[in-house]
Amino acid sequence: MTKTIPMVITNDTILVKEKEGDRFIAFNMPGISPEVNIPFYHEFAKRIAECQYNFKEFIKKEYGKKLTKYILAIIIPDDTSALERIFINEFFVNSGACKAVALMNMGQALSKTHTKYISVSKTKRNVVLQYINNNEVTVSKLYDCSNYNVKQIYEDAKRLHIDIEYTGVPVFVNNINMNMDDFFELGEVISPKDFLDKIAAIDVEKL
Repeated sequence: MTKTIPMVITNDTILVKEKEGDRFIAFNMPGISPEVNIPFYHEFAKRIAECQYNFKEFIKKEYGKKLTKYILAIIIPDDTSALERIFINEFFVNSGACKAVALMNMGQALSKTHTKYISVSKTKRNVVLQYINNNEVTVSKLYDCSNYNVKQIYEDAKRLHIDIEYTGVPVFVNNINMNMDDFFELGEVISPKDFLDKIAAIDVEKL
């Protein structure tokens, strides 16, 4: 029977749910020196075999040797590009640490009870607004994280999609990276604990 290992790629590290319980533990690759405005996992490409080996050993230590029965359910930053998604998928699939990989944007994981909502997050590069409808990213808007106008983002959140201009939907502020102080008044703040609690049990069919 295929089982799921929930994971999340934050701005600084990779968090993996422990096998027993709902705690998440960090995988940090030694010798990685992140650059400003560049996701840290880009550095994995320079030492890909070594990074894959270390990740597999990390997973084996927690989940045992029979890794081919697992699917890695990976929650990724909201501004992850199509090429980055391909790299993330290939990196983990070819690490030997799983049977398959499923990816989902962070914004899609912020609520299990609302079918429509706005998410706002901040990555290494961007502030990201997203309209989530039935678990799909219907529309998104990016703002350079080194040069953005908070008031403009507040206004844009009200009219990100025609569906919400007159009816309104909940707004969730994703504070997994502890960097959303500018946006606490925009909506319900999802703390790191709240976020990890939400993804501790993931339905892979929705990814």
